Amino acid sequence: MKNKPAILWTNLLVFLITFLVAAIGVPTYAYLYGFDTVHWVATIVMLGYAGMSITVGYHRLWAHKTYEAHPILQFILALGGAFALQNSALHWSSDHRIHHKYVDQNGKDPYSAKKGFWFSHIGWMLRDYQGDTYSDYSNVRDLQKNKIVMWQHKHYLALTIIMNFGIPLVLGFIYDDIIGMLLTVGVLRLVLSHHFTFFINSLAHIWGSQPYTDKNTARDNGALAFLTYGEGYHNYHHIFETDYRNGILWWQFDPTKWFIKGCSYIGLTKNLRKVPGAKIVAAKLKMQKFETENKLLQKPNHTELIAKLEEEYQHLVERMKLFGQVQREYLIAKKQKMSDAAFKDLKQNYKQLKQQISEQQKQWQQTIVQLA
Repeated sequence: MKNKPAILWTNLLVFLITFLVAAIGVPTYAYLYGFDTVHWVATIVMLGYAGMSITVGYHRLWAHKTYEAHPILQFILALGGAFALQNSALHWSSDHRIHHKYVDQNGKDPYSAKKGFWFSHIGWMLRDYQGDTYSDYSNVRDLQKNKIVMWQHKHYLALTIIMNFGIPLVLGFIYDDIIGMLLTVGVLRLVLSHHFTFFINSLAHIWGSQPYTDKNTARDNGALAFLTYGEGYHNYHHIFETDYRNGILWWQFDPTKWFIKGCSYIGLTKNLRKVPGAKIVAAKLKMQKFETENKLLQKPNHTELIAKLEEEYQHLVERMKLFGQVQREYLIAKKQKMSDAAFKDLKQNYKQLKQQISEQQKQWQQTIVQLA
């Protein structure tokens, strides 16, 4: 029988001790001494700082390079990452890039969901499954040129101690309750921050819908987005990882997206990358076609129905390609400030085609309902 990888005792003890203190110590202290509103407000604010440092910084900035950030913002996010206690930005980004490259491939994906909820949530960090590849940072050579990332990586242990003890201690001195702040802002916040992030690796690959791709286990889940600062739209992210957004619709809860966009207005972020709308719609249409075909296979005249569906689909795809081309030309012309007459014609053509595409999409939805 093959021996199991060695237990990572430091990780195991950190997760176990902090969980027990949060589960037993916090309620006990609350019963004996009570917590004030300031404890809960401070805990929520610091929970947001730690969590958003992971989503804004570790994930969308460094792992995927979906935008560029001012050094001041990078410094704040690097400190917040140490506060979140999820390894350095360099190591976290390396693991995450491997995850995207080999998603769901057991033995290659560091936290493969195909190994089950427990493994993808926390189990992968409790044993030395990575072995000699743990410190192989060949896939993050770009980040090794980033002075802030490397500064955080070099001083990571010291920074985690300073942040995780320093912030609660300072707040404890200010509000005259050091133990209370250590329990809430220190331990409870850390445990919640850990598991909210871990949900992205586990629940976001198990619970939800797949509107854009079924090539991996990633799911879109609006409810999960509330706990993960917008990362719950994970099916979209796994097919369009270069987009700085996860929730692409205005009403979808994605505070990470809002923060990045907001910072662009004051010069802290720039070059925000977005996937063209036509490409997003094309992916969604492909999934709808696939799902409808599977339903039609159950019908006796499925050959005829599938042929009709294919015809409608190909017609819409061709129009989408044309729309994508015109849209690119329009956006380039708008940026380059083309002459009024030529730009006016291009703009009118773009609007007409956009309206036609909208009508064809409605027709496509009706066709799906009618056939299925």
